[in-house]
Amino acid sequence: MKKFLVVGLGNIGESYHHTRHNIGFNIVDTLSSYFNSSFEEEKYGCVSRFRIKGKPVIVLKPNTFMNLSGKAVQYHLHKNKLTTDNLLIVADDIHLPFGKIKIKRKGSDGGHNGHKDIINTLNTSNYSRLKFGVGNNFDKGGQAKYVLSKWNSEEKKMLENFLQSSINVIINFCNLGIDKAMSDYN
Repeated sequence: MKKFLVVGLGNIGESYHHTRHNIGFNIVDTLSSYFNSSFEEEKYGCVSRFRIKGKPVIVLKPNTFMNLSGKAVQYHLHKNKLTTDNLLIVADDIHLPFGKIKIKRKGSDGGHNGHKDIINTLNTSNYSRLKFGVGNNFDKGGQAKYVLSKWNSEEKKMLENFLQSSINVIINFCNLGIDKAMSDYN
């Protein structure tokens, strides 16, 4: 039976809660809540477990900070005897408009330090990813400040619907695979 590792990228600590860069954490929190599952502290992160149509799903929020996410991903892949074929990384993307969701089979790091560390640690970029658009409404040199800032009031109002759409993509990925998820949601 196929099982999956779904990893939401983010930074630990109160100051990072509800920031654009932590949308990966927000999405997997919402996913776990949807399946009435809670997170428990494990090595290199918090883990939630449940099943989607009988398939085991392990959800990870690394506690290694964004720029060192690869260590946690690698550990939990090995611990659960999974390959990158059954891995989905959920993260923010400044190259997409706010709320736009894109799922990809593989790709470059796109300037995202979490993906950069995962690619370097796993020595491959061949893993699926759900990209959540946070927009790029910042001046040159202001990227770090922008992604670490909190959602504005208008974005907060729309966020719940976008989170639900993200959950649907993940469920589709686990049920039907990456190709079907890409054709249905991209």
